[in-house]
Amino acid sequence: MLIFLGVAAVGALVAVLLLLRNPAGGDPDEEHLVSGSTAAASTASTAPAPSAAGKSVLLDVEGAVIEEFSGDCANSGYPYICRYVRERLLAEDPRLPGRDGLTIRTTIDQRLQRAAQRAIDAHVHRDDPQVATQIMIVPGEGAIRAMATSRDAAGGAAFQQGKTAMPYTLAAALAAGLRHDDGFQISDEYRAPNYTAFRNCANQAVADPAHTIVNLEKRGERFVTLRSGTREAVNTFYMRLTEKVGLCETVRMAERLGLRRADGTPLREFETFTLGVNEADPVSVANSYASLAARGRFCEPTVITEIRDGSGAPRSFPPRCGQVLDPAVADAVTAVLSDVLAESALGGVGREAAGMPGTTADFTAAWYAGYTPGLASAVSLGDPRGAFRHPLTDVTIGGRHYPRVEGTSVPGLVWKEAMTEAVRGTPETAFTPPDAGRFGACRDACPN
Repeated sequence: MLIFLGVAAVGALVAVLLLLRNPAGGDPDEEHLVSGSTAAASTASTAPAPSAAGKSVLLDVEGAVIEEFSGDCANSGYPYICRYVRERLLAEDPRLPGRDGLTIRTTIDQRLQRAAQRAIDAHVHRDDPQVATQIMIVPGEGAIRAMATSRDAAGGAAFQQGKTAMPYTLAAALAAGLRHDDGFQISDEYRAPNYTAFRNCANQAVADPAHTIVNLEKRGERFVTLRSGTREAVNTFYMRLTEKVGLCETVRMAERLGLRRADGTPLREFETFTLGVNEADPVSVANSYASLAARGRFCEPTVITEIRDGSGAPRSFPPRCGQVLDPAVADAVTAVLSDVLAESALGGVGREAAGMPGTTADFTAAWYAGYTPGLASAVSLGDPRGAFRHPLTDVTIGGRHYPRVEGTSVPGLVWKEAMTEAVRGTPETAFTPPDAGRFGACRDACPN
């Protein structure tokens, strides 16, 4: 059991900070993937040391001071980080957030934090009613490197994730044996053929044959494949695909990769799950994409690596990881999402990268999520006053008017600019190519 003591004087606290700049190495038995962000981690921060003895302090991944921490995040310069750290401390020990004299080492990389904040500020003003949020996470480690937001949204940044949910269905389909060029003949409208077409994980029929799903862009009847249906984010195709591979299989895939509802309740297992009807926070979405980047290796998202009290006694928080998906399936998903990004208006970030826009029904929110081999990120945009009452249509954001906001517009631009800066100067890495013999061409869902 740790005994938490206040730091007696500023000099003592500074000594602790200097000691923490060269911490002992991690567990040599823990497997980690190389992170581009880690390779180019920021040097010492210019932030001043705490001004009063006994104050708790947040450190970045290099051991440099981020800011003082009191547990009250209203006046924090990094409110999103502060609130997330506070939640983690409460989960560990409800007494921790109010303790003095704690040195809390985080996973935050201040260079990436600045890159994410600059990208948000370039497209969303601080006084806009909408809130933009970006998370950056290291695949294979779960370490959160950046948590930036356009302004403090004390109520959270949870919105329906939209079409960034489609890759979970894609992964379930590829795991079930489908190939990149398997597909269906579709139209621009979809209705479940019967009430049992979709069953949740309790084996309850949840299909609604009276509910019509439509495509945003009308292109008529045509044959659509896993590859083209993902690239075009076709609603009716993904409804057919979920019907084929199973709603429960899709939900379970999302859970394994790391998707969680923001309110902590189980994922809603509706027939439209693949269209992103669950409210999620950007940490969860970014982390589920990080699992794909890490070739199916899931890690619990982590923002705290170590806590020390005034006596220097450490409490460590090692990564908690596990293989949740066949690496070859993850590679096959990545190959498709790489095409989605490369053939979009965003183009890319100057490195191998994959991504998916997340426009929601009725434009209640907009997302972009994607990754390089060493860094995953998600950007959300929505109105915390109520996404359905205040959709992203006929809005002015960042001084620019938008008839409607889609995933590749504001969120996509924030993602691209921040990720381009994040990978600059870091070693180039590559995705593992997909197994063409297993996933190439089509098998049993080919065009006639």
